[in-house]
Amino acid sequence: MRVARAFRIPITAIMTALALSGCMRTPGPVAIAQPQADLDSMAYGQPYNPPPVVVADSGGGAIAALRSSFAGPGRAYGPPPVVYAAAPMPVPVAYDTAYHLDAGDKLRVVVYGQEGLTNTYAIDAGGSITMPLIGSVPARGKTPARLAADITAKLRNGFIREPSVAVEVEAYRPFFILGEVAAPGQYPYVPNMSVESAVAIAGGFSPRARRDRVTLTHTDASGSMRSVVPLGTAISPGDTVLVGERWF
Repeated sequence: MRVARAFRIPITAIMTALALSGCMRTPGPVAIAQPQADLDSMAYGQPYNPPPVVVADSGGGAIAALRSSFAGPGRAYGPPPVVYAAAPMPVPVAYDTAYHLDAGDKLRVVVYGQEGLTNTYAIDAGGSITMPLIGSVPARGKTPARLAADITAKLRNGFIREPSVAVEVEAYRPFFILGEVAAPGQYPYVPNMSVESAVAIAGGFSPRARRDRVTLTHTDASGSMRSVVPLGTAISPGDTVLVGERWF
């Protein structure tokens, strides 16, 4: 009996200490994290489904802060979604609308519903095109839209009741480049050309060429104009580029 009493006192003390420390009570909220879950979510961006364990975190801590930094409202753990924005579509430049026609231009004239009139017409040296039924139509100095209106008016005058006409430039009249280039001559014009690109089309400068500026001659309805311009200057169909010779 004395031996049992001797062991009873320490056991009672141990039980009392455990009760006071909370080990004999139902476990309270403790920060129990699943390290594998957070590592998987950071590495693969997918939520980790651990076994059904009740985990409560009432005191915050490093793991809670890490979770809150990765978790957004209403979605699982993982990196933020990537949003791709569509690039704006380029808008074509309507060059023909302000272009003034002249001899050498080739036009595509479309008369809707009239295959015999729809064709490609070249502006002759006199500045006109010749079409069936209506004959010669002046085109020099006009825009494609204005020429389409003139053709419509002529067709309406005793030929077609309600004609619908469209005119577009199929090929521009050439430009000319002379002087100190590898291959001077006449070349097809391309919209938005500059003096520098014209020199490149002509094979580049010759060894004696002056490379900083050229003489540009432009002719329109008001007459001809000649000026010394830098290489970045835009040119128009029918212009003449003269590359001079350097003196040293």
